Amino acid sequence: MSRIAVVTGGSTPERDVAFAGASQVVDALRSAGHFVSVVDTVLGALAGQSEDQVLKPTVGRLPPTNEELGALAERENLSDIVQLPELQLADVIFLLLHGRQGEGGELQGLLDDAGLPYTGSDATASALAMDKDAAKRKFLEVGITTHPWCMWPADSETIEQIGFPLIVKPSKVGSSVGLSVVSSEDGLREAVDTATNYDNDVMLEQFLPGRELTVGVLGDRALAVGEILPSHELFDYECKYTPGMTEEVFPAQIDEALRDGLQTQALAAHRALGLRDFSRVDFKEDASGVPQCL
Repeated sequence: MSRIAVVTGGSTPERDVAFAGASQVVDALRSAGHFVSVVDTVLGALAGQSEDQVLKPTVGRLPPTNEELGALAERENLSDIVQLPELQLADVIFLLLHGRQGEGGELQGLLDDAGLPYTGSDATASALAMDKDAAKRKFLEVGITTHPWCMWPADSETIEQIGFPLIVKPSKVGSSVGLSVVSSEDGLREAVDTATNYDNDVMLEQFLPGRELTVGVLGDRALAVGEILPSHELFDYECKYTPGMTEEVFPAQIDEALRDGLQTQALAAHRALGLRDFSRVDFKEDASGVPQCL
């Protein structure tokens, strides 16, 4: 039996997503006979009723409001969390967090400094993978195909080269939070303002209407290719976390050449970012059927 601290929650828009994942992980670890403590980076160590109140297997249709996130951020102190006995005495810390503070390297760096063992990638790889702009630049360096983008602010010529419609999204936020599709310059400012609610860095990316495919990577092995079929035009927050709104087909109905190519690209992306343990790499096909790494 091991002592495992599951760290979850957080002050990011994906707080509820983290809790939903943690509810399943905690149940599985306890069923396997491990001693599991649960720590929210905002509330601290949870137990009994407080744990039951937050560890729910479902996620709502919408992320927390900006007001709610602001209040959570005021209470969060990652340096204090690292000093909790639940983490200091754990055999391993299971990180089940989403968003910049817990998924993007900040907490990993503090754990490294404290010499505490944890699951997932190190601080450098986590920060790189969380930053869409930095990740796409790394993909280009190693020859991975990714579709055109630029960062805001951008001049009209640059935006015209990418072309409308555009995806406008926060660069360091997940779960499609703050994401918009705009078909002309008329809607661009509003979309940028929406994204800026969640991140100072905003990406403008070419919109691809094709099939969405995904590949998990476990250690040094690419897993089966899946296809994501959301009920909305985009695989948005509601479709990701509302039961019945998305169908995920595994394995995807694609030919062997495309399957092999996607698995090769996914493994290359995983290695380029310096990730370890597990990652999930998403692709979309462009008009000519060429998969583009998202």
